[in-house]
Amino acid sequence: MAVNAKKVAVYALVVFALYVIITDPKTAADYVLIGFQGISDAAGALGDFATWVAKGGK
Repeated sequence: MAVNAKKVAVYALVVFALYVIITDPKTAADYVLIGFQGISDAAGALGDFATWVAKGGK
């Protein structure tokens, strides 16, 4: 039963994403930009943390 619920949720998310892309491509592009900016910020923070650890936490 949980597998079916997961499939339904994934399908609903895909349909919603396609709806947003088709009806308002500029807003969809803004969402993608926000997502990639968040990933970039997270990667930078992990790099800073790894550098901090490599220097002995100083």
